[in-house]
Amino acid sequence: MGFFDRLAGKPASPAPGNENEAPSALDPSLSGVAPRLITAREKLDQKDLAGAMAIYEDVIATAGDRADVLVTVSGDLGATGYIPQIIELIAPRYDATRHGPATGINLIQAYLAVRDPDAAQHVLDILFALKRPELDDRLHGFSNAIAELMNNGDLQGMPKFDTRAADEAAAVGVALVSISKPIWSYGLESVAEILPNKEGKLRRVAFTQLSLPTAYPDPEAAMKLPEDELGRLSRALPLWFAETFYFSPLYSPIAALGCMHEPGGVRRPMIFSTEWTVDNLKKLIETTPSGLDYIFTGTLRREGPEFILILRVWEVKKLRERKQFTIRWTAATADAELTKLHEYIRAFMEWSAYPEGSGIPYAAPSTPSVWLDALGALLGMFLVEKKLMPKDQLPPLAPVFDAFATHVFSPPASSLAWVSLRLKAASLGLEPTLSEVLMSRHPAVVRARALISA
Repeated sequence: MGFFDRLAGKPASPAPGNENEAPSALDPSLSGVAPRLITAREKLDQKDLAGAMAIYEDVIATAGDRADVLVTVSGDLGATGYIPQIIELIAPRYDATRHGPATGINLIQAYLAVRDPDAAQHVLDILFALKRPELDDRLHGFSNAIAELMNNGDLQGMPKFDTRAADEAAAVGVALVSISKPIWSYGLESVAEILPNKEGKLRRVAFTQLSLPTAYPDPEAAMKLPEDELGRLSRALPLWFAETFYFSPLYSPIAALGCMHEPGGVRRPMIFSTEWTVDNLKKLIETTPSGLDYIFTGTLRREGPEFILILRVWEVKKLRERKQFTIRWTAATADAELTKLHEYIRAFMEWSAYPEGSGIPYAAPSTPSVWLDALGALLGMFLVEKKLMPKDQLPPLAPVFDAFATHVFSPPASSLAWVSLRLKAASLGLEPTLSEVLMSRHPAVVRARALISA
């Protein structure tokens, strides 16, 4: 059933299919996913789009191959009027042979609603290629609608979604973006055996974006400029810690980063000029579907050549601060001091690594400063892809590639991050001229490397 059928109040009818095809409605017998999608739909009904999107991103990252998941997400977004988000979430992931025709039909209708006939025709061609006779009448109907839109510039009888009006109506405010996997793994989902399987009862921990008090005389103006070193570190450090804890069988981590929604629909990374309050923590806990056990917050300052970082560990059950870490470093001592901090945090949280054979082996980087620059660059391009940051706010990438090139061989995560950097830069038309680098010989890296020349 297409989502416009729901908006029009038409009764549901089963999508054409066969007994071997994944269902077009969510299968409630599969644990974990269904309750989270029900929660996301409730958030849509409450006009909490940011909360719903955070759930969708997380669910799709782990269960996006399931046809029932994509058709439910696209249908619920459409039924509640969030048409551009269907295109944003579903279009990059849709595979007709894997996900079936129902999601493709929702996607065609989304493109028709925003009056994009070329994109609608592309999806229609994919559905025709399935050679499903029972779909022919409906697909020919879409073909006629696309032709009418191309010839007349409009489409009678099809609700029109005015993206400009929706953008102007969007509330100004801060939304949280949850990164639930290592940032370099996004885009490498097709490569098997990179990440460990997260299962069992896990401690849930969030690493929040660092606040930057006194860093900028005008934080609002600074948010519109290309990212500087402090801004990058405020986001890259939580990403690094969350990645570390992803490679522990004891933890389920996220990195929680801020995004400012401005009038007109412009989105850009947030700068926090004040430290997270208890009320902020409560909001993070409420909007995290699986709940949290621990939260890391912190502040980062620069005094002359010296950086000063204060990290706080909060126990969610009693919402009290359990531990505080303070470190200082200069450019000359950054790698040594950041390595010590990394070791302190792992020891305090009783971190342990997965046994050999569960994903790639984890090893802390020998030069954290270079690794943080790479994570920052990957995050920036990820946010541009997700339309959460204007492309012109990306800082130059060539220095990141140049510094990182000599650190790519080991550990395997470094090689995978290099592949991810190249893929993202190429997709945005920003890849600098590069010479070959020596990469890890780990089988997962060999498989990932093939994506560069694919």
